[in-house]
Amino acid sequence: MDLRDIKEFIKDTLGIVIIIICAFIIFAYIIGMQQIVGPSMNNTFQNEDYVIIFKANYKFFPVKRFDIISFYYDETKYLIKRVIGLPGDTVEIKNNILYINGDQIEEEYVSSNTEDFSLSDLGYSTIPENMYLVLGDNRADSLDSREFGLIKKDDIVGKVLFKIWPLN
Repeated sequence: MDLRDIKEFIKDTLGIVIIIICAFIIFAYIIGMQQIVGPSMNNTFQNEDYVIIFKANYKFFPVKRFDIISFYYDETKYLIKRVIGLPGDTVEIKNNILYINGDQIEEEYVSSNTEDFSLSDLGYSTIPENMYLVLGDNRADSLDSREFGLIKKDDIVGKVLFKIWPLN
């Protein structure tokens, strides 16, 4: 092995190390993958679907109504739900119809009937700053804000971009 071969080897190895470091940074801080567990997001996502999460989204951009997000539910669990209520909103579901700030909202993504609900059931008249109301699309079978309350902005991991598995 001559000096030229050694230089080529070092150059190639360094390139591979840089690629590995970049991939680690991307998956640690920018994008991630998460599995859907349970039926709460039917028909948008099914149990055991895999989705890509854009983690950097809410560090730089505001949370938008109807975004599907991943967030910390407790120290060992992540949940995926749809953002329904934003800070300052009033939210009510009456006779299976969603009302936000008194306006009736069409929800084509909802796959089941929804029991009546009001933000006042959680002890709020409006959603406080940096807090959000999240609901599953399968409202009849979803652990969501109706049970555990509003979520904090700091608990949001990121926005679901798309499903990657299964491919159909």
